[in-house]
Amino acid sequence: MAPKTTPPPVLSDRALNRATLDRQLLLRPAPLSAEQAVHHLVGLQAQNTKPPYYALAARLDGFEPEDLSRLMEARQVARIVTMRSTVHTHTAADAVALRRLVQAGAVDRELRMFLKGLDGVDLDRLAGLSADYLEERPRTPKQLREHLLQEWPDADPQALTVAARCLLPLVQVTPRGLWGRSGQVALTTARQWFQNAVDDTRTAGLDETVVRYLRAFGPASVKDMQTWCGLTRLRPAFERLRPGLLVFRDEHGTELFDLPDAPRPDEDTPAPARFLPEFDNLLLSHADRTRVVPAEHRTRTWSGNQAHRVFLLDGFLAGIWHLEEGKEKTVLTVEAFGRTTRAQRAELTAEAERTLRLLGPRDVPHEIVHTSA
Repeated sequence: MAPKTTPPPVLSDRALNRATLDRQLLLRPAPLSAEQAVHHLVGLQAQNTKPPYYALAARLDGFEPEDLSRLMEARQVARIVTMRSTVHTHTAADAVALRRLVQAGAVDRELRMFLKGLDGVDLDRLAGLSADYLEERPRTPKQLREHLLQEWPDADPQALTVAARCLLPLVQVTPRGLWGRSGQVALTTARQWFQNAVDDTRTAGLDETVVRYLRAFGPASVKDMQTWCGLTRLRPAFERLRPGLLVFRDEHGTELFDLPDAPRPDEDTPAPARFLPEFDNLLLSHADRTRVVPAEHRTRTWSGNQAHRVFLLDGFLAGIWHLEEGKEKTVLTVEAFGRTTRAQRAELTAEAERTLRLLGPRDVPHEIVHTSA
C-alpha cells in the first residue's frame, strides 16, 4: 500500500499578498540603493518615463530621483525591451542577459505579428543594416524607418522598425528617461551603449531567473512566471528546481512554488498605503492577480489602452490617483473605489505628501483631494 502523501499547505490570498508585498519592498522602506533595488526587482516596467521613479519612491528609504538618473547617465541601468516585449529599466547586465533569455518569447511573437508587412525583406540584412546605422550614433525610430525604407521601399514602415527592435537589443539612450530632462526616443545597440562594461553574449540562465522571480514575486505558479516574462513551457525548469523549493497551494488549488528562505509574513502584518505608477510590475506579473487586485476591481485600472496610477490600502488595490502639475499649483487627486474611513484618508494623505516631497514640483504649492468612484 502506497504511503499517504501530505497535501501542500494552503496560502490564503492575504498571506500571498503579504509575502509578495515583502518581496516587492512595499511593507517597509527598503535600505537599498536604486541599483540594488532595480536588480532585486528584476527590472522596472518603463513604458513611460516616470513610472520607474514612482516605483522606487514607493519602495526605498531615502530615494531621490537623481539617484536613478545618475545610474542611467553612467550607463549602469538602461531602458530596453525585455519581458512581455515591453520597455523595462534594467541594470546593464540584466539588460543584455534577460533580453537574450526572453527573445524566444513575446519578443519573437511580436515580430511574427508584423511579418506580413515584411514580405521580401531579408531579416538578417535588416538587422545588420540597423545595427550599423544605429551604432554610428543614436537615431530616432523615424530616422531608422526612413533609412530602412531606402532598402525596402515597398515594406510596411512600422513593420520595419518593429522588426529592428525585435531582432536587436536596442537601448533608449539618455536623456530619454532622465528626471526632469527627458527627450524623444533615440536608439542604439546594447553592444554600443555598454561597450565592454558587460558581456553582451551572456544569456540569463533559466533556472537562475526562476529563483530571482520567486525572490521578487513569489510564492508563484508556473503560469505566474510565464505571465511575467512572456516565455512559455517553463514547467521543466520548476521541476528541476522542485527538490530545493517549498510547495504550497492557493485557495483555488493552484500549485505554488517558493524559496525556503524567502519571507512569508503573517497575513495580519500591517501593510501601509502605497502610491504606485501605471504599469507597476506588482500588478502585471502573475496570472492570478487576486493576491493584490480584488476581483471586483479587476477592470478598473485601465481606460482603453491607458493604465492608471493606483494606490494600495491594507495591501490591496483600492483606487487610482491623478497628478495635475500646474505652474501655480499641483493637485494630487486620490480616487477611492469605495468608502474610506477617516483613518484611511489620513494614511493616504500622509503617503501622498511623502510622494510629492520626493517627486513633486519644487517650490509650487500643492493640494491633495479625496474623491470616490
